[in-house]
Amino acid sequence: MIVRPVRSSDLPALIELARSTGTGLTTLPANEERLAHRVGWAEKTFRGEAGRGDADYLFVLEDDDGKVVGISAIAGAVGLREPWYNYRVGLTVSASQELNIYREIPTLFLANDLTGNSELCSLFLRSEYRNGLNGRLLSKARLMFIAEFPQLFGNKIIAEMRGMSDENGRSPFWESLGRHFFKMEFSQADYLTGVGNKAFIAELMPKFPLYTCFLSEAARSVIGRVHTDTEPALTMLKGEGFSYQGYVDIFDAGPAIECETAKIRAVHDSEALVLAVGTPGDDATPFLIYNRKREECRITAAPARLAAGTLVVDPMTAKRLRLSAGDQVRAVALSPQPVREVRK
Repeated sequence: MIVRPVRSSDLPALIELARSTGTGLTTLPANEERLAHRVGWAEKTFRGEAGRGDADYLFVLEDDDGKVVGISAIAGAVGLREPWYNYRVGLTVSASQELNIYREIPTLFLANDLTGNSELCSLFLRSEYRNGLNGRLLSKARLMFIAEFPQLFGNKIIAEMRGMSDENGRSPFWESLGRHFFKMEFSQADYLTGVGNKAFIAELMPKFPLYTCFLSEAARSVIGRVHTDTEPALTMLKGEGFSYQGYVDIFDAGPAIECETAKIRAVHDSEALVLAVGTPGDDATPFLIYNRKREECRITAAPARLAAGTLVVDPMTAKRLRLSAGDQVRAVALSPQPVREVRK
């Protein structure tokens, strides 16, 4: 498996992927015109022809037969061209000494606080490929690209996680809140946002704080929770240093998680090494390995071994990266290493 930049020839595969995602993946609408425009713009981005506010680094996961089976992306900066809305979860305190009543009521504030940050987005992998190293490679490859080109991204990286919805795509948060203001199905609002029609959010969404006690119990219970299918991605990013800081999606209340760019594990711990081709050995551990290129970017996950400033990989891994012995790579352990207890 290899992660590489998207190409125009990938469009049919992307449309097929988009149609299989279901509701909730806002940045990957099943709209051929919109996807074609996004692919074209991504190609410009990798060539360095887009400013940070317009940059869209769109990657695909490709198997050894050339089949595209997954997609992931990085937005250079959110909200600089189109409004970027979230709810900030707050707290209102009311008290009466006379009545001996003290109440803490969670509230939702419509906010643009995350504007300007870079975003990990559009992560989707075909269900039959959700095994082995594939999911971690598809998600974490983006972090290697950020580590190589930190000047292209903001000081903070965010990721909006898919919120809770049932098997029919119905969101309890939307049913209790959004439907009253938008008078449309959750899937339709989600689709309109994905194709760039965001003006209706500002026009119709209430600007004043919302008291969550007015929402249904089902709606309150999903605030800040992720969809079952998204739990592995959430766990993975938490392992890289991301955390929930109280911002949720305005449609399904899925959490927005964030981390300072320099503190992301794969960014902080990755290093430039010289590639050596040979036999990694039985004790080799999986590494993320990146050929350090931009337009010809190729990233894979494979067993490797560190040896005196070199990274030893097998011939197939070098072939996937289109590199030879002596070439430069950026690499980091695929997963955080367990902290060993020091006995006193």
